[in-house]
Amino acid sequence: VQLQASGGGLVQAGGSLRLSCAASGRTISTYNMGWFRQGPGKEREFVGGIRWTGVNIRYKDSVKGRFTISRDSAKNTVDLQMNSLKPEDTAVYFCAAGSKRKILSELYNPRAYDDWGQGTLVTVSS
Repeated sequence: VQLQASGGGLVQAGGSLRLSCAASGRTISTYNMGWFRQGPGKEREFVGGIRWTGVNIRYKDSVKGRFTISRDSAKNTVDLQMNSLKPEDTAVYFCAAGSKRKILSELYNPRAYDDWGQGTLVTVSS
């Protein structure tokens, strides 16, 4: 599946952004979908993920209560709504698709994903 992430930009601390991941080639409801980010000089890290059933959603602890993942099967998109943004959220954000055969705990593992979008830059100023 081909993925295209968009919606990044520059925002002040406390602001909001909505990232969108558009899929083509296959329907995303047959994939586990994840959002990851990579900050300057940092490893790529899990932000949030949703299993193919749409029932199980998980988040990185530091974004719980601020970020929300949603899936629109009709549009074939997975969005990441980011509120109360902090400077430490600054990173390139990537969406990824992985096999639905992966279990819930593997949502956190970037190696469980086979297809990646190109990334969109989010910069949060203090």
